Order: sequence, then C-alpha cells, then structure tokens
Amino acid sequence: MEAYTGFAEVYDIFQDNVPYEEWCGYVTGLLKEYQVTDGLVLDLGCGTGSLTELMARSGYDMIGIDNSGEMLQIAMNKRNASGLDILYLLQDMRGFELYGTVRAVISICDSMNYMMEYEELVEVFRLVNNYLDPKGVFIFDLNTEYKYREMLADNTFAEDREESSFIWNNFYDEEDKVNEYDLTLFVKEGELYRKFEETHYQRAYSLDEVRRAVSEAGMEFVAAYDACTRNPVQQDSERIYVIARENGK
Repeated sequence: MEAYTGFAEVYDIFQDNVPYEEWCGYVTGLLKEYQVTDGLVLDLGCGTGSLTELMARSGYDMIGIDNSGEMLQIAMNKRNASGLDILYLLQDMRGFELYGTVRAVISICDSMNYMMEYEELVEVFRLVNNYLDPKGVFIFDLNTEYKYREMLADNTFAEDREESSFIWNNFYDEEDKVNEYDLTLFVKEGELYRKFEETHYQRAYSLDEVRRAVSEAGMEFVAAYDACTRNPVQQDSERIYVIARENGK
C-alpha cells in the first residue's frame, strides 16, 4: 500500500468536488442508528482530514490514522488552523495501535481497496474488532468490481488547472481484480511546474469476500448498502458501504 507523496500537496484541490458534507451526514446518520452519538471515533485512512474535521464538528472525539506523512501534515495544519482537538497518528492500518478502545471506526473513500491481499483485509478487520468497544460499530466503503471494470478500466482522465494538472491512467486486471492507477502531476512552483509520478494499486472485493473476511476477523456482518442510501447493493453499484460490529475479542 503506497503512501501519497506528490499528490498529497494537491489532493484537496482535485477533491473539491467530493461531497464530504454529504458523506459525513450519511455516516453520522448510520452511527446514530446504532446509538453512537458521541465519544471516540477512529477515522482509518483519514488522508488530509477533511472528513475527520467534519466528524469532529458533529460532536465526535476524533482520531485519524494514515500511512502518508505528507497527507497527515496537511491534516495537522488544518487542525491547527481550526482549533479542533483531533489526534493524528502516522500508522499503517495493517498494524495500527491505539491506547484503548473506541466507540466506532470509519474508513471512507475506498481505503480498504488498498488491501492487496485478502489476508490483509482480514487482519485490518481483526485489529478494528480488537479496538472497538463491545458491540462497537465499523463503517467502511469500497469501490466495486463493476466500477473498476466498467468505469475506470483502460480509461484516462485529465484535469488542467492554473495551480496544477494531472493525467490519470487506469488499467484493470480482471483475473487478479487489481486496478493500477498511473498518476502524473504537474504542480506549480513559482513560474515553473514540478512533475510528480505515482502508481497506486487497488483490489476489488466481492460482497461475499467481504462478508467472509468480516466473519474470519471475529466480527458480526450487519448490512451493506449502495453508497449513501439504504438500498441493497446492486450489480451496477459503483461504491458500497458496509456495517459490521464488534463481536468479542
């Protein structure tokens, strides 16, 4: 799982069309359905902290974990500017550690797809189960195989802005269910642009695989929804949300 490096610098610029407030409303709505209205919540794969801050403003005591120091530095700069009390930790989610348990864990914006091996997914779920309060809630999302195969595969996306530009090439291996993102960035520095190149990989997991991984980790599988709805997962769902609960250590 590669850390964001050059992309961290302009991540928020190109994510300005992401409906973080809508996501926050959806996630907090789900949490409240399971009586998690306040207390400690862990944001796993928090990135630059955009959702973490919205969750903090919604009344939760937030902890954010990410494996990219560059992304976390931006998150901490935001926190310092806002005055919000958020703890950020530089850790890999495959081996994260907390000082105690939390009421809920969230992981939004397809962080789980970065688990390239099924066993890694199970290990993350085991750790989540370990650090959740009894019957604590785990909410995470995933890009679907449909999205990789039909929306991203072998497609190129580009965006040109004054301060930065990107070219994003995708290659999807249907046999291994792995999507390769080749990202080229041009970030303005003075009168010139600095070029960055990064490659990221994400793996598609079927809902059956996710159910099995949740069970193997000792958790209770509760529900799966088409993104930002209460509708069941469809064959053409591009993103799904999964809810699991702590079920004993």
